[in-house]
Amino acid sequence: PGTFKPVQSERIEDHPIHAERGECPAETVAAIVRCRARGGRVVAVGTTVVRTLESAARQSGGLAPWAGWTRLYLHPPERLRVVDALLTNFHLPRSTLLMLVSCLTGVDRLLDLYRAAIAERYRFFSYGDAMLILPEPAAASAVAP
Repeated sequence: PGTFKPVQSERIEDHPIHAERGECPAETVAAIVRCRARGGRVVAVGTTVVRTLESAARQSGGLAPWAGWTRLYLHPPERLRVVDALLTNFHLPRSTLLMLVSCLTGVDRLLDLYRAAIAERYRFFSYGDAMLILPEPAAASAVAP
């Protein structure tokens, strides 16, 4: 269920996504602002962190403290506003998590990454191997907090 449930809708936008609780306190916002000011990258560890930070950035038009339930469904062609890089596992085909990752990499690059992972016999899903996604310059976050 939830984010692991395969997308079965003909249009990915029509797939319902579960609510997930998140919190982005003022201290986190301040750390991200400092990171950006010195030219650093915001690296999320896990897709829940991505949904939380991106929800916090969309609530008031810019990154601000936020806590609550999110139903944010990130999928192409959407771009991430806060997160620049992501540490995550290899997600299952047709999952909303795979769609979220493709917002960072682009669909073609993600398919290339997955082909390489399959060729190297990486393990997928929650107890599988992990990857650190560092986007190419053209795929970097569009909006700084």
